[in-house]
Amino acid sequence: MDHLLITLRLGEQVRQRRLNRGLTQASLAALAGITRQKVIAIEKGDLTVGMTAYARALGALDCELSVVPATMPTLDEIQGIFE
Repeated sequence: MDHLLITLRLGEQVRQRRLNRGLTQASLAALAGITRQKVIAIEKGDLTVGMTAYARALGALDCELSVVPATMPTLDEIQGIFE
């Protein structure tokens, strides 16, 4: 599986969790001790974001990272890779 797709999926999951908790990007950044720009980069699946920033954001959302078998990409995900 393409590494870009993995970070895109993780970013979307972080975004959805943040929205479900009623948090803004700025409030998540404050809770996590990172910048709002870093939260934006995480949610976009930016490949330059380090694991520490992901760990801080996930911790602030009361989440953890889990390794699971990859699923086939959706048509929307495939289209997003080529844009």
